[in-house]
Amino acid sequence: MRRILLCIALLTSHFSLLTATAQGQADTLNHLSFGLQFLTHGETCGGGLPRSDGMPATEDRSSFLLGRTRFMLDYTHQGLEAYAMVQNNKVWGADGNQKLNLYEGWLKMTAKNGLFAQVGRVALAYDDERIIGPNDFAMAAASHDVLRLGYEGHGHQVHAILAYNQNDDDVYDGSYYVDGAQDYKTMQMVWYHYDVPKIPLGASLLFMNVGLQAGEYTEVNNKKVVNDGNPPRTVNQQVYGGYLNFHPKRLTLEGSYYRQEGKAVDKAMGPSPIEAWMASVKATVSVTDNYGFEVGYDYLSGDDYMPVLYSGSFGMPRHEVIKGFMPLYGSHTKFYGIMDYYYASSYSNGFTPGLQNAFVGVSGSFWDKLNAKMRYHYLAVTTDLHNLDRTLGHSVELEARYKFSKEVSLSAGYTHMMGTETMDRLKQGSASKHAQWGWFSLVFSPSKLTTKW
Repeated sequence: MRRILLCIALLTSHFSLLTATAQGQADTLNHLSFGLQFLTHGETCGGGLPRSDGMPATEDRSSFLLGRTRFMLDYTHQGLEAYAMVQNNKVWGADGNQKLNLYEGWLKMTAKNGLFAQVGRVALAYDDERIIGPNDFAMAAASHDVLRLGYEGHGHQVHAILAYNQNDDDVYDGSYYVDGAQDYKTMQMVWYHYDVPKIPLGASLLFMNVGLQAGEYTEVNNKKVVNDGNPPRTVNQQVYGGYLNFHPKRLTLEGSYYRQEGKAVDKAMGPSPIEAWMASVKATVSVTDNYGFEVGYDYLSGDDYMPVLYSGSFGMPRHEVIKGFMPLYGSHTKFYGIMDYYYASSYSNGFTPGLQNAFVGVSGSFWDKLNAKMRYHYLAVTTDLHNLDRTLGHSVELEARYKFSKEVSLSAGYTHMMGTETMDRLKQGSASKHAQWGWFSLVFSPSKLTTKW
């Protein structure tokens, strides 16, 4: 009996030694992955959609096709990871490679105790992406040149982000920053998230400081420099608040609240103080494994009312305090309608009347490969408008996605916007017409090719 126990003990210890050795070898291995993504996207729209510059549309209808190709390379070795993604965006028929850029390119070092450091160009996404997210539906998507330090472990996540942007490395006139990949000169952000043990509750706190360049500028030898007699200066605005996510079984409750303070930049008039806020609540219920519905409400504060004339001018020159909340670098199409009607294009003369967005939606899976959803939005301003109703309009969105295989999927959608006279007056366009927008996206994402040595 003793010999049998001795043999078992020797075999167990030998197996444990082999397992530890194999794990040690695995930890020292180099991993290299290569990925591709091909996206073909088409849109057709008409009926008075506003242009990005706020001017009325010059055509009743527009149709175009877009293509996006991404190449991804990922290398990992003993807590070290290097990642690069190059993307090309192109309108079908356009001359040459319109937009070839490094969408992501970063180096990350992670310690065994959960501490990490990351530097490079990163696609940032936090919580529900209300304040900062990649906004991937916009094709080009968004990324940031940052240094990110943090800790993740035992239900806690703490991230600190630092960014400093320049247009050029010129010593003499490269300090004034405009028209870059992101509009801020500097950005500092701290994010903390905690998952409560044994309770399906997650809570986040976020603080972001954004530094924007102030003052008039002019072109000197093809360089943008300040011409108001003052050196380049940065004014700061802050966004801070929190996000909650409670998801017991088939119910998910989400809520957020953020305040915006500091200074807003007006190139002609100078910095203006900001006092703005927003709040949101959303409930999602999975009735069965295949069907569910959602209901929610968003409130974004707006500026004090300024009389809007049919000619497009305002009765007062400017606001002393900016009260219109701007959701900065969030994925707007996820929240306020997939057309991004309110924060992608500005209102007349920069007026921000705020937004109320009450919505309800249903979704279902009809077969293993087909999913569909429908959402209705009631949209209104938050500012009290004299002689105008607050209602901006009603929007109905339909969307479906079919998976041909693990690698290939087709999504399509249709939106019908029924605008009001208020929309027409504030946007200074024929938005009271029935605006229609249809789109499709064909995505091919083959499995990653991975090798190790």
